[in-house]
Formats: sequence, C-alpha cells, structure tokens
Amino acid sequence: MSGPRVNSFFLGNSSGVNFSIILSPRDEETGELQLGNCSGSKRAGDWHLDVTPGINTSKVTVSLTRALELCLPNATECCPSPLCMVEALQVLACRGSVMLAQLLIQAEIFANSSFKGNVSENATIIPNQAFKPLGSCPCNLTAGACDVRCCCDLECTPDLQQLFSGSCFTGVFGGDVNPPFDQLCSSQSMECTPEWFPFLCVQSSLDNTPFLGYFYHGSTSTPKVPSFKIPLQTSPGKPFTGYTEGDPIITEEDEYFTVPQQSMAGQCVGNAPVAYLHNFDVKCLTNLESYKEGLPHDVRINTGTADFIQQNVVYRTITDRGKFITESESLHASEVLCQNVTFAEHYKFIWKDKNIEQLNVTVFLGSLYDGEILTQRFTVEFLSLRSTNGEEPFENPGYQAGKPVRAANMNASDPLGSLNIWQPAGRGLCASATYRPVLFGVDSYSGCILEVDINEDCSLLRGNATEKLNALIQATHIGKRDNSSYSDVNDWVEIIRLDPFSSNVSTGGLKGICPDIPANLNIRIIFAKVGAVQGIPQQQILAVQISYSTVLWQFQCGLGCKNTLSFLPITASVQFIEVPAQPPIPVTRYQKIYAEFDCNQNDVCWPQLLYPLTRFYTGEPYSQCLAKGLLLAFLVLLAAIMSNPWFSKLWNR
Repeated sequence: MSGPRVNSFFLGNSSGVNFSIILSPRDEETGELQLGNCSGSKRAGDWHLDVTPGINTSKVTVSLTRALELCLPNATECCPSPLCMVEALQVLACRGSVMLAQLLIQAEIFANSSFKGNVSENATIIPNQAFKPLGSCPCNLTAGACDVRCCCDLECTPDLQQLFSGSCFTGVFGGDVNPPFDQLCSSQSMECTPEWFPFLCVQSSLDNTPFLGYFYHGSTSTPKVPSFKIPLQTSPGKPFTGYTEGDPIITEEDEYFTVPQQSMAGQCVGNAPVAYLHNFDVKCLTNLESYKEGLPHDVRINTGTADFIQQNVVYRTITDRGKFITESESLHASEVLCQNVTFAEHYKFIWKDKNIEQLNVTVFLGSLYDGEILTQRFTVEFLSLRSTNGEEPFENPGYQAGKPVRAANMNASDPLGSLNIWQPAGRGLCASATYRPVLFGVDSYSGCILEVDINEDCSLLRGNATEKLNALIQATHIGKRDNSSYSDVNDWVEIIRLDPFSSNVSTGGLKGICPDIPANLNIRIIFAKVGAVQGIPQQQILAVQISYSTVLWQFQCGLGCKNTLSFLPITASVQFIEVPAQPPIPVTRYQKIYAEFDCNQNDVCWPQLLYPLTRFYTGEPYSQCLAKGLLLAFLVLLAAIMSNPWFSKLWNR
C-alpha cells in the first residue's frame, strides 16, 4: 500500500471470527517475516483495524493514524524524510486459536508534498499583454535547466551558450517578442525595399509597435439571428389582449396547442398548431408500426386573458371499426396487439369575443391488430358561447375559414346541392373514392385513378372522365354567404362553366391513344371582405368558375405488354382568389402624366437632371454647389462663343 488507508474483504460467515493486526518485523539474518498468532488486537503501533460485517462478506479497513507532513524546524510527530514509513503488516482472521485467513501488507508511504502554512498575499502581477509581452522567452520550456538553442534562457551559463550561440532560435520563439516592423525608418530587414522607402517611412520608437497595442475593431452590429423559439402571446408588463382570427392557441407552457392536420403535400403533420376560429376535419392514415400518441389531454390552454383552463375529456369506445379500418394487409390473429388506440378526437372550443371559455374533447378508443391500416379522424370546431343545441347561430353572415361552401341546385325540386373533392382510400381508385366538401379559404388538390383498357373507345373514355369530374359538382349555384336562403335567388351566384377544349385531332385508328381527355377539374372561387362583425371579417363569394384541362392519354406498356389495363389519373383543384370589395378608382390623365416624372416609379428621372444644383443634394454646402454650377455654365458659354465662326474672325483682326 502507498496511501494511509487500504480496504480488503473477508469472504464467509464472520460470526465468531476475531480480526487482529500485528507488525511483522523481519529476521535480521534470514530477512523473512515472522509469523503472527491469534493473540493480537485491532491496534498495532500507528495502525488501526476496522471491520464492517456483512451477510457473507465483511469489509476490512486498515488505516494509518499519524500525520504525513514533512518535519519543520523544532517539530515532532512528523516525517523526517520524504519516504516517511516502510513497514510490514499482517491482518489475521481467527476463530479461537485456529487461523482462518491471513493478509500480508507491505506499506511504503511518502510524506505529503502539499504545502500547508501561511500563504503570502503578494499576488503575481501579470502585465497588460497589449503593451508588454507576457513571456519574454517563449523557448524557455524546462524549469531549472538550460534549454538548448534558447539564448534568452537565463538558466544557461555563458559556457553552455557558447555551444549553440550560432544556432539560436530566431523570431518571437527565440525571445525577439518586439521586433522592428518593416515600415520603421531604422529597419533594414526588408528584402525588396520599395521605391518610396525611406521617404515615406515611419519614425517611431520600438515601444510603439504594431505587434502590440489594442486593436480597433470598428463599429460592429449584432446580427439578427432568427429565433426558433415559439413567440409568446404576452409581453412583459403588458396584459394579454386575447386571440384574433388565425392566432395559434398557446398552452400553459408557452407552447403551441397542436392537433394532427394535413399539410400541403397531403400528409398528416402531428405537431400542427390549432388556429383560433379555424375549423377543420382531417383524416390521417396510420398503422400499428407508425402509430404515435398525440398531445396529452392534461395540458391546460391559455384562454386569452392570461388565465388557463383544463380540457373536459370524455372517452368512448368505438362500436363500428369498419368506418376506420380501410385495409387489412394480412389476416390478424385472435389476440389484440394494441388496445386503447385513438381512432378519433373531436375538439369543441367555446369562445366569446377574443377569449376561449371552455374546451370539450371527445376521444374514441378502439383496438388495432397487426397489419391493419387505421384512418384516424381529427376535428376542431369553434362554437359561440351563445350557441344553442350545439349549433352556432349565424351571427356573422359571411364565410369563415374552414367552413363548407354552401351549394344549391336550383333546377331540382330539392335545392340542396354539394361541392366536393375526392377523398381517396385504399388503392386510390375512383370507384372506391369517397367525397369531402370544399372548405372556404382552403386551397385543395385531390384526385383518383381510372382503370382504362387498351381497347377503350376514346369517346366513351371522355364521357367516363367527364362524368367522374361532374359528379363532384352537384349544384348550379353557390351561396354568397354562409346564411344564404334557398328562397332568395339574390343570395346565390351562378356557377360559370367552361366546356373542355376539343382539338378534333384524329389518331388514325391507333389503339391506346386518346387525345383531349378531360383529366383536370379547376374550381376558382373569387371572394372579398365586405365588412366585419365583432372584429371578425365578413367574407362573401362573388363568383365561381369551373374549367377543364385536357390531356393526351397513351397506354403505358409494362414488361412484355402482358397487362391490358392502364391507369389515367384525374384530379380536381380548388383555388380561392381574394379581390377588393370595391373596384379601385381609375387613374386620371393627370396621374398618368405625373407618373412619367415620378422618380420612384421610373428609371429615368428628368427632375434630377440638375441634381447637384438642387436643394436635395446634401453632399456639399449649397453655396459651393451654386458656385461650381455657375463656373460650369460660364465655361460652357465660353466654349460656345469661341466655337462660333465670327469669333475667329474677330480674333484675327
């Protein structure tokens, strides 16, 4: 052992076992250690034995009880030399007079080298490195010895320096920490002296050197790095003023309140924030491998006035799993692999003015088997506090973002119509696709696939594609407002239909090629903001146009052309276009003429032709600009006079 304490372990039952420690002196003749007996104790000289019993293991600790400091003058109980102690110890474990175990310890302990005493308060003064180098001899790397080729090392005697005086380190590493710079007049170190030296040299002392001194950093500006933190709705010292339409709802932890929503690519995003007064109804496909739990329902949300409310959650069990299970990849076993899977979540926000009064959540749970594909549904609905029977009254007659667009069929006895887009499922075929309504303010793009035979008649294919596209629009009129009445014709706008373009191109009887197939349905809805109700914009539909885009369908032949079926994708897009509620005021003739001389709208600015002579020029005092301008005018006038023929005749006379 080399320290004042050592640990060991005794394996076995220690009940009735006596532990002792003895000093084992060596035999002077043979040098062998003398064997101990079981009559010792737990103390021997400066050593102490401590035993911690256990169940089947006992910890044995041997520790030194004396100090290990080096002796100071007139001091006792200390170490006279660095090697403080060299002793041999024996630890014995006996039961009665029978020795069960023996441990031999060879102790060589040195004195502590740490200093203990009065510390001087004279701190080392470090010079300012901007004006004086911290190390005057960087090549002095070894303390108490001479470093070869380091001529600035004070520990090198003159005799040693003579051995390497001709090969000393140069530069800063060799001790030349303040060399003369090239621009100094007394400097002769430049290999290629420029022509202007020493006419334009610097006359200065070596204390003023560019190798030292403070550096001028110039005017710096802190870069505005965009923060990735969620901006809080509150600011220090200011009360929370409530939500406005489109603001993200904030939780108690100053984070977004998220519900899975569809992205522009059609995929579901799990951490999409919920916007205030924006309703949505989305469906997301998932399976057992990719299933993830959403936001926990114990999260409290900010009401809009810096208060927080808890969600009122009701859990229900799915009775009809067929509405959510769209496809089964394999026959599942009888054992349910995952229970309490979220099939649907319905959020109802009760709001008043700019605040949220209540949040009711209904969660539908069910069981999911391995290999099944689940269609999860998430809905968010904002209801006014004054609503009755779960339906919001028409306080704002205009459309709100996320609500279905109202449609009517004025040519039928039942005027109720529909304006839909596809909701594909399974393989994405049009035969199995369902519909979902067009939501106001939400640009949408969906489609499905038609199976086409290689011997398909082109006329029948055009009719089939047109029928699939027209099935999305079961209406002749669209409601201007959300509360349009079926009995008032003025509340509706007629749908403008543009028929598909036909080029009358003949294929010459070729199979698998059909031109002018209507494959894209384009729905353009023009709306405007015509007012506001309780701070919420009132939006109204002004016109609706439907057009078709045609494509040239060609049969795609696979490997060996064994398959006689091909696919034709047909799509439908919805675009909302916002226009001003009132047409802009037409530009007058004066404004058109003035625009030609507007320097902010044109590249050529005629009013600034004499810009240095105007008051807008601030590069020089106006008096100097005027004097220079008059001098320039005088020179131009003088040149014009001297270039005249009569001036030369007058000069000759």
